[in-house]
Amino acid sequence: MHPTTDRNRKWLPGFGAMLLVLLSRVTSALEVPLDLPQPPTITLQSPKDYIFDPRENIVIHCEAKGKPTPSFSWTRNGTHFDVEKDSKVLVKPGSGTLVIDISGEKAEAYEGTYQCTAHNEHGTAVSNNIVIRQSRSPLWSKERNEAITVQMGVSLVLQCRPPAGLPPPVIFWMDNNFQRLQLDKRVSQALNGDLYFSNVLQEDTRSDYICYARFPHTQTIQQKQPISVTVLNMETMNETVAALYNITEFYSDSPEGERRPGFMMPLGPTSTKMVLRGETLELECIAEGLPTPEMSWQKDGGELPGSRTSFQNFKKTLKISDVNEADGGDYRCTAANNLATVYHIIKVTVKAAPFWVSAPRNLVLAPNETGILTCRVSGEPKPKISWFVNGVPIENAPEDHTRKVEDDTVILSNVQSGSSAVYQCNASNEFGYLMANAFVSVLAEAPRVLTPPNRVYQVITNNPALLHCSCFGSPIPTITWFKDSQTSIKNGDPYVIHENGTLEIHVAQPRDSGKYTCIATNNLGIKENHVFLEVKVSTRILKQPEYKVVQRGMSAVFECKVKHDPSLIPTMTWLKDNGELPDDERFEVDTDSLTVKHVTDEDEGTYTCIMNTTLDRDSASAMLTVVEATPTPAIVHEKPDAPTDLELTDQTDRSVQLSWIPGDDHNSPTQKFLIQYEDLLHQPGLWINLTEVAGTGTTAQLKLSPFVYYSFRVLAQNLVGYSGPSQPSRQYRTNPAAPDENPSDVRGVGTESDNLVISWTPLTGFQSNGPGLEYKVLWRQKDMDGDWSWKNVANISRFVVTGIPTFVPFEIKVQAMNDYGSGPEPEVLIGYSGEDLPLSAPESVQVMVHNSTLAEVHWEPVSFPSVRGKLQGYKVYYHRERGLHETEKMTDEEEQALTFSGNRSEGRLPGLQPYSLYILFIRVVNSRGEGPQSPSKTFETPEGVPDPPSFLRILNHSLDSLTLEWGPPMNNNGRLAGFTLKYQPVNTTNELGPVKIMTFLANETTITLSSLNSSMLYKFYLSAKTIKGSSHFITKEAFTVMDTAVPSRQVDIATQGWFIGLMCAIALLILVLLIVCFIKRNKGGKYPVKEKEDAHQDPEIQPMKEDDGTFGEYRSMESDTEDHKPLKGSRTPSNGTVRRDESDDSLVDYGEGGDGQFNEDGSFIGQYSGKKEKDTHEGNESSEAPSPVNAMNSFV
Repeated sequence: MHPTTDRNRKWLPGFGAMLLVLLSRVTSALEVPLDLPQPPTITLQSPKDYIFDPRENIVIHCEAKGKPTPSFSWTRNGTHFDVEKDSKVLVKPGSGTLVIDISGEKAEAYEGTYQCTAHNEHGTAVSNNIVIRQSRSPLWSKERNEAITVQMGVSLVLQCRPPAGLPPPVIFWMDNNFQRLQLDKRVSQALNGDLYFSNVLQEDTRSDYICYARFPHTQTIQQKQPISVTVLNMETMNETVAALYNITEFYSDSPEGERRPGFMMPLGPTSTKMVLRGETLELECIAEGLPTPEMSWQKDGGELPGSRTSFQNFKKTLKISDVNEADGGDYRCTAANNLATVYHIIKVTVKAAPFWVSAPRNLVLAPNETGILTCRVSGEPKPKISWFVNGVPIENAPEDHTRKVEDDTVILSNVQSGSSAVYQCNASNEFGYLMANAFVSVLAEAPRVLTPPNRVYQVITNNPALLHCSCFGSPIPTITWFKDSQTSIKNGDPYVIHENGTLEIHVAQPRDSGKYTCIATNNLGIKENHVFLEVKVSTRILKQPEYKVVQRGMSAVFECKVKHDPSLIPTMTWLKDNGELPDDERFEVDTDSLTVKHVTDEDEGTYTCIMNTTLDRDSASAMLTVVEATPTPAIVHEKPDAPTDLELTDQTDRSVQLSWIPGDDHNSPTQKFLIQYEDLLHQPGLWINLTEVAGTGTTAQLKLSPFVYYSFRVLAQNLVGYSGPSQPSRQYRTNPAAPDENPSDVRGVGTESDNLVISWTPLTGFQSNGPGLEYKVLWRQKDMDGDWSWKNVANISRFVVTGIPTFVPFEIKVQAMNDYGSGPEPEVLIGYSGEDLPLSAPESVQVMVHNSTLAEVHWEPVSFPSVRGKLQGYKVYYHRERGLHETEKMTDEEEQALTFSGNRSEGRLPGLQPYSLYILFIRVVNSRGEGPQSPSKTFETPEGVPDPPSFLRILNHSLDSLTLEWGPPMNNNGRLAGFTLKYQPVNTTNELGPVKIMTFLANETTITLSSLNSSMLYKFYLSAKTIKGSSHFITKEAFTVMDTAVPSRQVDIATQGWFIGLMCAIALLILVLLIVCFIKRNKGGKYPVKEKEDAHQDPEIQPMKEDDGTFGEYRSMESDTEDHKPLKGSRTPSNGTVRRDESDDSLVDYGEGGDGQFNEDGSFIGQYSGKKEKDTHEGNESSEAPSPVNAMNSFV
């Protein structure tokens, strides 16, 4: 399944009852892997309207992707533009982007409408029509402004009439001192730049009303000739007119008293305004009158859209952003003063350039599938829709019986291989057009999963979890999810499987942790991918900090104990009043607490403990209140009063002396004064700290910068805090000068193979020292001893040098300049042009095989010029082609890669599989990517030790035989020579009998062992071997079947008369022997101990009497429990232990209790232990022998 797909099901006309599945896929989300054939897709293009600066190159972007790589062509003004014939036009390699060098040329010659075409064998994509126009900043027309004399109180308009630039200029009014004119509700600037006075005052008299026009692209400012305005009151007016006309009195028809409001613009009771959907509506009403009228707005029959509405120019301008059709209607602006209220109605009509309702989307279809392309647009008036195929009107394209056009829809039925194409939809009306490309690619492709394998997703309990399975295939694959490789997941609570294949778990729980497998299938194949989900325990604060009331000078302790998932690394942070803790050693942060020592009043506030992990966080807060240690009333301390009477003296270009009078300190001596300044030219309204003065001082010598309009103020500080600021000083302007410094952080880095981007941190207006700030950018290739190339730029912080060699060092420097000179000589820095992919591949590749799993590869490094960038290292790609067994087929193992950093010529490849054929090649790597691969080299690994046999099973248990069956190793790692079987009996005291060894050929996998003891536990050890040695053993234990006749005979013997008589005879004989011994002892005779010991070598064990069916007596043996651990997988009877006969073949010294096991050479390291000899004190204890029935039950 693709990352995002749409599935549409429709009934198509003419197809009867056949239901066709029409598949359309979202263009922005559909990514066809670039290794698959596909038509071109435009990935980057310049905007439709491109205004260029004639001082810089014209760059018209056009980039596309596709397979094969697209070729590009251009048209200009509707005809073919042959870029190769114009020496001033360069095409960027690998794209269709044009770079036009207009230096020394008439830029107007390249104005026009351009369109880019990207083409490959599967189709043609086209760009928008890109209108290229030169920015213009024409001079102001010559005119002479007559001086204006006007009576006080009347209205006045000063016209600006700026030259029509491209784009239009920004208008503002200033005076001769470059001070902006103060605007208010009485004096305002209209949208067209004219200056309106609702009523004039005596203070409006001045001779330097100057209109300025700033042209954005060229960053040039032009000014109109100053306009002189004289405002006369009635008395002055009468005297002036009387003197002119020699009359004694003059009366004006327009008294200077109060007047009703009237609209200066727009004129009349109504006006109209048309605005396009999505643009910003600007409505303007400017009224005259005395007193100055108040302005207000409303919409007749509706409300103003609150979130999109703003008022500007003292409510004379109404702005509504992102206009839609509902914003049309009548808008009423009202002007009112204390004499009357008037209004004007503006009728707003909303039109719309074409806009998308549903843009056409790329289609990837399998042969014989059916799909649709839709191009749904809206606009006012209704747009006209035109379809194109590969840039050709669809009506002029070759006839295709599988294609049907229905207005805004193209239906493609039963598509076939080779019918891929790019369709264009063009929607236009009188206000603009929209154009979109959508390709139709006919592919038959098995599924491939795009989500990286084995990705681990971590979420907190009770939060949603999203497991992605982004995949591609044609036809669209079906996605199936499994948990832990066995449980099929269905769409429904608690799971949701989205159309793009993503599995969502609404509320994740710890039980949801595990391995998830998504399987993508279509009729061409199947692909699976594994991801893992880890559901973590949420972070919780178990013990929250508590509210504290602490006496001043004491300590406060806040506890914050947290529980979190042990696999997540926690970070604890403490805040005071939602800010960082003070940088004070009195604040001590421990693992789960915060201690504030020697508490002061400033420590009062809210303390918050925050515990963060990579997945979640928890927080808790508590208040700290500081109280007096004693009830003794304290002296009241307050902040000081602000200083007064600021005065500037000793004025120079770079310094001035400031003096002041301190205010009342309110029982807390002033510690220092803080002096701040405001730059009214560059940053009005922002007060910046300049310097500090000791609390005993009242003057400061201030260092100043050129071209700054300074205003100063002073604040006093005592232990309680800062005072309010003083009243600002008078303004002090410093003269302009050349820059004192150059831009910082100058760098030179290439972003393309043929360019060098020189960037810097620009100077601030404060650092500029004067008007006309520019930067002189200089560069030259290092070690070439050529002249410096340079370019003056303004209002930018980067400059791109193009057409230069790949990855070569350049000397660069950037110098600041203004209208008063240049800055200091800049520092020369080194930058490198852009990198490109390496050209050469490593040669003379040799492989030395050290052993069956390790090889060493050697190569001849490439020359440094061919690296074409910063050498990152060499990347060795290798994969196992097949095993060297004659029967083994070719493998499809994943390719592996190892990167060896730096200028290396050798590297080691660990973890190889023995007895295999490998293929490798090497690429050199730089920062841009990898170079071509070296010739492939094959090598073989020798044989190694095999894996253990895959299994060992024991079948057919009988009285004296067992059948063993085993499987070959999972990996032979060579030619299998055969198998080795070792086995030995184990009695119920865990003592081991003699080892027997058998060998088998490689093709033998079963054996029946006969002549075994019945009711006996046997331990088996099996290994595989090659000529390199034997594998590890696998072990198995098994019992032979018990002889059930023995217990029944034992019961019968006990009831036999002859057995009772025999026992009585033995008892009588023992009594006689005791009497004889007693008599001999009384006579001084000695007891024949040696003879006794010779007669009874092992008093613990009496042999079983087979002839009469009786069992001999077993005596228990005391031993350390560590020396008699039960055999793993077996059980020891509860009523005693059976000791086996000692054997000279034993592999273990039982008397020492040593451990051992079988090594690969056949030696044994014992798992079982026992006593080889008996302690003398153990002989007096006895126990019954275990029943064979019990022994068999313990085995089962």
